[in-house]
Amino acid sequence: MDGRVQRSLVQTIDWRLVGCWIALLVIGWLSVYSSSHSAEASGAFELAGRSGKQLLWMGISLVVGVVILFFVKPFVWEEFALPGWLFVVLLLGLVLIFGSEVNGSKSWFHLGPVSFQPCELSKITTSLVLAHFLRAPGFRLSRLRDLATVLAVVGIPAAIILAGGETGTLLVYVGYVFMLYREGLSGWWLVFMFAFILLFITAIRFPLWVSFTILAVALIAYFLVVRRRVRGIVARRDLFWTMILAGVVGSLMILSTSLVFKHVLKPHQRTRIEVLLGMKEDPMGAGYNVNQSMIAIGSGGLFGKGYLQGTQTAYGFVPEQSTDFIFCTIGEEFGFVGCAIVILLFVFLIARILADAEGCREPFTRIYGYCLAGCFFMHLLINVGMTIGLMPVIGIPLPFISYGGSSMLSFTVMLFIFLALVKQERRYF
Repeated sequence: MDGRVQRSLVQTIDWRLVGCWIALLVIGWLSVYSSSHSAEASGAFELAGRSGKQLLWMGISLVVGVVILFFVKPFVWEEFALPGWLFVVLLLGLVLIFGSEVNGSKSWFHLGPVSFQPCELSKITTSLVLAHFLRAPGFRLSRLRDLATVLAVVGIPAAIILAGGETGTLLVYVGYVFMLYREGLSGWWLVFMFAFILLFITAIRFPLWVSFTILAVALIAYFLVVRRRVRGIVARRDLFWTMILAGVVGSLMILSTSLVFKHVLKPHQRTRIEVLLGMKEDPMGAGYNVNQSMIAIGSGGLFGKGYLQGTQTAYGFVPEQSTDFIFCTIGEEFGFVGCAIVILLFVFLIARILADAEGCREPFTRIYGYCLAGCFFMHLLINVGMTIGLMPVIGIPLPFISYGGSSMLSFTVMLFIFLALVKQERRYF
């Protein structure tokens, strides 16, 4: 074995990640029971209620995690990454035709008592395919052909998901930018991305001249920063055409914002954005969920009202409280301290994933780890931001905590694939 020593099972598995996963599952189960027990006559362990079903999915997730970690060869995930991606893209297309519409989003398959969203699987397959392509020798994000490949891998499922109205999952795809930056994507792409988001917001909120002014200032600032580094005629020509391209794309985006906002987004999505940006007051309509959520979290104070003692939770003032708005249940019953503990658990989870990814010799594992961390970060940012009024209400679960079997299972599969890849890396030293 080339002088290498085989490590024991205890040494190869990141048990701190496993422990964090279990802690989040338990918190989620307790929160689901708290948010639903007053509306359901069933007990915490009865399958007739949401908490019982959540417990069943926890058991299924545990079994699936064990199978992935101990019985599936790690090389399988890279070997079948592209076929799996193609299969999920096909499912995303089929759900637009045969799927069911739930809360304005046509993204669900209902197979008897079981319902699932193919977009949950797309996060797994897209992450694996990105890791598969980016690990190839000679693959460079600075080369247009390779960058186009990455954009196609992300853009094709994202476009289909957008067509189904599942904007929450679409925003999660933004998390891949952090992985791309780690793998060599120029930081200017990040600047351009956030600049375009700013242009989109200002084009909705203010007159168009404000957006064009911001675009002009951004291009001038870019020119002043970059021109000192430019040497040679070719480089100056590239800078010139880059600015022309950015100006054209930015102008087209500003002019098309009205079209997208009025004709692509659905009425309830437009209203939520208008409420978030302060363009419209709708406390009993689109803003009702967020207002009640903030009341629940604010009423919890420092230590909360106590488990099962939350009045907003018990009397069902917050819709979707066991799914998208489950964080306000934690805030009301456990207060600021409870919210901080949950957020810190997620921070620890993401930090451990990044640390393990950086410690791996195999690029596939590192890249996949960054994709995983980006997905968890975006889910945390959007869900928590949504419950406290900093993000639009777009319907996105809090990983391992929100009620739902398909989301819990997909997050568990993503995490345990990474644990299996890290386990393989740590076998010898």
